[in-house]
Amino acid sequence: MEKDVTIQLTSINTIDNDSSRTDLTTEGTFKTLEGGFQLKYEESEVTGFKGSTTYLSVFGNSLVNLRRIGTAPSDLTIEKGKKHHCHYGTPYGEFIMGIYTHGIVNNIDENGGELYFKYTVDINSSHVSDNEIYITVK
Repeated sequence: MEKDVTIQLTSINTIDNDSSRTDLTTEGTFKTLEGGFQLKYEESEVTGFKGSTTYLSVFGNSLVNLRRIGTAPSDLTIEKGKKHHCHYGTPYGEFIMGIYTHGIVNNIDENGGELYFKYTVDINSSHVSDNEIYITVK
């Protein structure tokens, strides 16, 4: 089952005690998966990835997969308590980065809800940023 939803996303990135925040409200779709769900939405100039489509697959409170296709392809595995080396694309190039997930709180079902996850990014084992994502689905 796939249905249209409104997705509100807030991303907070902290680099060397300096935080930046990005807020996005967009239309997308909600689709039930075996053991989880998937959100799909089009990126915009606000996020810097215009021309890309993002698929966010969530499985309980332990696993989130963020896959972006288009102008800036990426595939991030966000798994609670684990580190994954992930492909990340930007309009300026692509690279591999480490993602260590501190926590995932999933309160979304077919009626909407909220999702939160926090992770650390490193490149070549050097800390780059701490990231928090807040998503509301209506």
